[in-house]
Amino acid sequence: MLEILSEITPITEKDCFHIVERQKSYFDYPLHHHKEYELNFVQHARGVRRVVGDSVEEIGDFDLVLITGEDVEHVWEQGRCQSTDIREITVQFGQDLLPESLLARNQFRSIHEMFEAARSGIAFPIDAIMRVYPTLDKLASENGRFTQFLDMLSILYELSNCERKILASSTFSHAHKTTENDRVQRVKEYINDHYTEDLSLEVLASVAGMGPSSFSRFFHQRTGKTLSSYILDYRLGIAARALVDTSRNISEICYGCGFNNLSNFNRIFKQKRGMTPKEFRSIYRKMKVLV
Repeated sequence: MLEILSEITPITEKDCFHIVERQKSYFDYPLHHHKEYELNFVQHARGVRRVVGDSVEEIGDFDLVLITGEDVEHVWEQGRCQSTDIREITVQFGQDLLPESLLARNQFRSIHEMFEAARSGIAFPIDAIMRVYPTLDKLASENGRFTQFLDMLSILYELSNCERKILASSTFSHAHKTTENDRVQRVKEYINDHYTEDLSLEVLASVAGMGPSSFSRFFHQRTGKTLSSYILDYRLGIAARALVDTSRNISEICYGCGFNNLSNFNRIFKQKRGMTPKEFRSIYRKMKVLV
């Protein structure tokens, strides 16, 4: 039976985190997930294909990703990379490294917000990577020292104040915010229960107890997305999860996720994910392991 590997990370009770630095010429570790948080840095691997949830992207010369969602499948696979001098630094740490009582303090607010965003996986731009590179560069060589912990904390703080890109859709990664405005939460719950139906602005505005035009502006201000864009992304996340977790045919998935036209579904999926639903399913099936 083909399944996604659930990794058991080698963090001991005596260590704050597990850090490993590798020089490699090929990526061969299978698609996996784990409950520990992970910061992964890759250098000199242009052309490698990075898969985080339903995000599939080809990376450049530098790549830095933070994942805090235990159900977010991820892998770096060889793709079109021709480099034989790849450097990878992986830092894995438990969810209790920085407990909630500490993250709730003002001084840790930005790290807390970053951890929440990283439940869907986040990637950092090159300028952010260069800000932390000198500290990251020496991290593995400080094994067991107190300075290693301080440097790791410094990296997290620096990154928490940088721009970042959310990778997986919240629908796919099951990473939904629980601290949103009540009206936004009610609307999202309604969409969750009725995404297969025709979701009009008027209906959703009434759920929020607002007029259509004022609700449209309100929703965009609160979520950073237009209502139609949010609904589309939600349905695509449901579709991507079905492509990975079920053997249902693509047509059935299309109509079961609220799309009413197969060719339109294929076109939008490719536009948003960079590949067709069939190609996306094929990638995931190829990266699963026999258990």
